[in-house]
Amino acid sequence: MTVKLIMTWDIMPGREQEYFEFVVREFVPGMQKIGIQPTEAWFTQYGDQPQILTGGIAENLALMQKALSSDDWQQLHGHLGEYVTNFSMKVVKASGGFQI
Repeated sequence: MTVKLIMTWDIMPGREQEYFEFVVREFVPGMQKIGIQPTEAWFTQYGDQPQILTGGIAENLALMQKALSSDDWQQLHGHLGEYVTNFSMKVVKASGGFQI
């Protein structure tokens, strides 16, 4: 059963350029390295919702748990924390459609 990691956050004001460079150069490749395949990224333009919603999949729950317990994930998550606030994540069964 394919599972999906859903993450949300807000970008810190004034850190947008650094954030986007980190995501492209380190975060997405780092997720791929630990076995999570990025599937989508959404930006909230208007409304009282998290600014970013992004997702990635793994083939099964065991592989997702292994990825999220790795030292590489801890480093990625910690580095992301330098640019974002209100970070939230959850793992759900992947449905193939838009999920929140």
